[in-house]
Amino acid sequence: MALRVTPRAGRDRIDGMITDGEGRRALKVCVTAAPDEGQANAAVIALLAKAWRIPKSHLTIAHGAASRHKTVHIRGDGSALKQRLDTWLRETHG
Repeated sequence: MALRVTPRAGRDRIDGMITDGEGRRALKVCVTAAPDEGQANAAVIALLAKAWRIPKSHLTIAHGAASRHKTVHIRGDGSALKQRLDTWLRETHG
């Protein structure tokens, strides 16, 4: 899943899906942690795991560890995860 991460935000939150200037869709995630020594990446993983009710160990930053544009890999049953995430997006970000 593509992410657009904002570190040093006022609070940890997930702001829903966005489309950037190049037409890429991504989940906008804001974390209070600084982008130093992986702190923001760890905060992103913790926030997503809590929101999606999956273990942190099932999430990894697959691409973009040093960038605001990241790809997170979610381990598990693909079709079940997609259905859960689609439902979560509809319920929380209409």
